[in-house]
Amino acid sequence: MRYVLVYGTLTVGAIIWLTIRPLWSGRDASLGSASRPIQLMLTPSVENQKVTTSADSLVSFLHRATGLYFTAAVPSSYIVVVESFGSGGVDMAITNTFSYVLAHEKYGAEAAMMVVRRGGETHYRGQIITHVESGISRLEDLNGKRFAYVDAASTSGYILPKALLESTGIKLGQVLFAGRHDNVVTMVYQRQVDAGATYYSPPDPHTGEVLDARARVRAQYPDVLEKVRILALTEPIPNDPIIFRRGFPAELRDTIVRALMQFQRTPTGRQILYDAYSIEGLAPATDRDYDQLRTLIRNFGGDLKALLQRR
Repeated sequence: MRYVLVYGTLTVGAIIWLTIRPLWSGRDASLGSASRPIQLMLTPSVENQKVTTSADSLVSFLHRATGLYFTAAVPSSYIVVVESFGSGGVDMAITNTFSYVLAHEKYGAEAAMMVVRRGGETHYRGQIITHVESGISRLEDLNGKRFAYVDAASTSGYILPKALLESTGIKLGQVLFAGRHDNVVTMVYQRQVDAGATYYSPPDPHTGEVLDARARVRAQYPDVLEKVRILALTEPIPNDPIIFRRGFPAELRDTIVRALMQFQRTPTGRQILYDAYSIEGLAPATDRDYDQLRTLIRNFGGDLKALLQRR
């Protein structure tokens, strides 16, 4: 009888331990813990090494400011960012506007902040560029020409320039996707293509410094501003957002947003943001801020999902 009592007590204890063990372990597996860090993705808009270096500094700052743990990744393309919100591979991202609109429609991602460019600019444009010796002086001259876009999910480097060309009846010749804005500028500079599409930002209002995508390759090609000129601009679009996945805890989101606002006020933070994305700050944002882009897409007969397939 004593054996049965002892055995029964041990059995009950084992069952209780197996029942509460997942809950006990869960204390160390909560979102933002070392064993379950918050997964951050950054858009691969420029040279990956620059973005990766900036990401490491940002992650370190966020950990110090919030006590939360983060991991950062720079994916190979814009669409990887979008689909990661569907696969559970990301909790938050700094992404481009079109990728956000698509991620919101497909997976319920929500904007919480947007980047601010020099002069307090909260909007930017796409631009079509060409070599000064290309013989191209107007959009109509692009018919049948070799053309480089950035990525099929790039707002300024594909979506809006493509809409602009279609609205004017332009039929391009060979079309390439360069992957990054600086790659497009380089291809135009080296005359690998006749023209291309990248982001445009107006010159610094105080110094006149050029801030569009051509500035990204000035160290390598000092005469790029003389050799590559802007042919046309698209309509303005809201700046890139910082977004969170559907169901991300509101309390954690608010903590991270406060930390990011603190980050962009520091000299180091401002330098990191500029090095990675040529921006000077961050501001609050909501999904409604991106209705303008949705309207532009509809006005050109665009469908969000179909636009990615029309390559």
